[in-house]
Amino acid sequence: MKERLLIVGTNWIGDSVMSLAAVRELRRLFPESHLAILARPWVAGIFESQGILDEVLVPAENSGFAGDLLNTAGRLKGFHRAFLFPNSFRAALTAFLARVPARFGYRTDGRGLLLTHKARPRILRLKRHQIYYYLDLLYQTGISSRDYLKDSGFQPDIGLKATEEGLRSARRVLEDAGLPPGRPLVVLNPGAHYGPAKRWPSERYARLADRLISEANVSVVIIGSRSEEPVARSISKFMTGCPLVLTGKTNLITLIGLLSLSRLLVTNDSGPMHLAAALDTPQISLFGSTDETATGPFSRRAEVIHKHVECSPCLLRECPIDLRCFTRIEVDEVYESARAALNDV
Repeated sequence: MKERLLIVGTNWIGDSVMSLAAVRELRRLFPESHLAILARPWVAGIFESQGILDEVLVPAENSGFAGDLLNTAGRLKGFHRAFLFPNSFRAALTAFLARVPARFGYRTDGRGLLLTHKARPRILRLKRHQIYYYLDLLYQTGISSRDYLKDSGFQPDIGLKATEEGLRSARRVLEDAGLPPGRPLVVLNPGAHYGPAKRWPSERYARLADRLISEANVSVVIIGSRSEEPVARSISKFMTGCPLVLTGKTNLITLIGLLSLSRLLVTNDSGPMHLAAALDTPQISLFGSTDETATGPFSRRAEVIHKHVECSPCLLRECPIDLRCFTRIEVDEVYESARAALNDV
């Protein structure tokens, strides 16, 4: 009988993309095992049709905390090992209640007694990218003999491919909007779920979009989640041109297809930034309160613009002073970087 391995996936798009290298390592280390992932519905599409996993499972919902927990655990019975990528107590409790014999995870959130194989975070001390956080779990718990944090020859692979369904859906959206088919497509991602300290000001995105439309002769599309619709409306209000606003109107599969078709993404530090990196789409990433060393785009086709002022990275949701890390990023600088990226393709 095949050994059954379970990955408990992370809850956010960016973290899910950054975990792909560790998912691929588990596939390499256990080529004959049944490898499954438990993923939230809003990130499950990242793992589907990528040729890595045998099964993508979605946790139970709508029965309350205890009901969802027990229902999900009941569906996970029969797995032999569980690799817990989130740091939450709930992830460990789910695997424990499912009676998975071997449970691998970081000793965080008071869950040490629920784990059979434990690790301690090292990436902050060693100042490495978050991608290595998931890989280091495999090394510290003895699953892999390779010390990924210290092996300079190892190249993490977070590569992602748009599905045919996603590409068809994205093309249909663009055609229905009447965008000229031969014109380069530039996507703007002005939101960031974490908070306003991760967002370049809306009026500057608006000025950038107007210049891209009028001077660079490109089509501009604004994306984001439903909760970021006010940001998109604010940008449209400041603009003289007419972008295609798809904020809150695309599912994950279509968004991946759209980013794959795009010539350039201009983005804050957020999930679509990591999707573009995985898709090898050129991007300009604007950083404010966060640290690009830890969570920047893992891509050679990404340019990061970050003004390292005296208080950054503060990692705060809201700036208590004047958001100087972002106000020092001028529209002219971003536009010239965008023009250079468009000409380099």
